[in-house]
Amino acid sequence: MRYFGRFLLAILLLLPSFAMAHGPTRQKLVLSVDVAAAPDAVWAVIGNFQDMSWHPAVFSSTGKGDNTIDATRVLTLGAAGGPTISEVLYKYDAAKMTYSYRITDVDVKVLPVTNYSSHLTVTPTASGGSHIEWKGAFYRGYPNNDPPANMNDEAALAAVGGVYKAGLDALEKKFGK
Repeated sequence: MRYFGRFLLAILLLLPSFAMAHGPTRQKLVLSVDVAAAPDAVWAVIGNFQDMSWHPAVFSSTGKGDNTIDATRVLTLGAAGGPTISEVLYKYDAAKMTYSYRITDVDVKVLPVTNYSSHLTVTPTASGGSHIEWKGAFYRGYPNNDPPANMNDEAALAAVGGVYKAGLDALEKKFGK
């Protein structure tokens, strides 16, 4: 019994060091915009997982599987030959005007995140327009403690926020406020 007490004391003394040695925490981000167009009109533009031509950062989008679960797409950013992001669709509901996808491959220098998933949803507003919500959850690009500034939580939030904001701003410009 005496040895058990010492063992328990040793474990209790080590617990604070375990708490201090945690890795990254899951970051979450939600951005949205209300536009004047009816939900059906907005969904006609953003509801096709294979087509992200509405986003100003996307030069081209190729993929297979249309809007079925496990459909894939590769987004080329900027210009021909630019960096790419590979994604897979894991939830799609046209009636509810929502879909969810994950990034399967991206260079953390392009988008400093890992384990990224995202949800895009269109809902009606009381005025007859649309509420577009884009939300995501992810970890920073650097999985260990003490990340460099370009791969810390703030950099990940800023990068994803920039992507969402650019897309939502483009939709607001297209459909009006």
